[in-house]
Amino acid sequence: MSAYKTFITIDDPSQVVLSDLPFRKGQRVRVVMLTAEDEATIISQRFQELFKATQALPGVEDLTEADILTEIAAHRRGE
Repeated sequence: MSAYKTFITIDDPSQVVLSDLPFRKGQRVRVVMLTAEDEATIISQRFQELFKATQALPGVEDLTEADILTEIAAHRRGE
């Protein structure tokens, strides 16, 4: 499934007009409408879930702040 995202401002709440869409005539599409604020909340929740899943990976708990700083310094030196 391909996705197309655009932002518009609602001028008339009884009608939404979308133009210049990348779909062909007769193609069926799914329409999902979210307020821009809700989208930011959803993205934030997904990142939090990703962080929790990443932190649960084996070996991650063995990393210390010092290990991370050492890796950052090495990367900056080009190592």
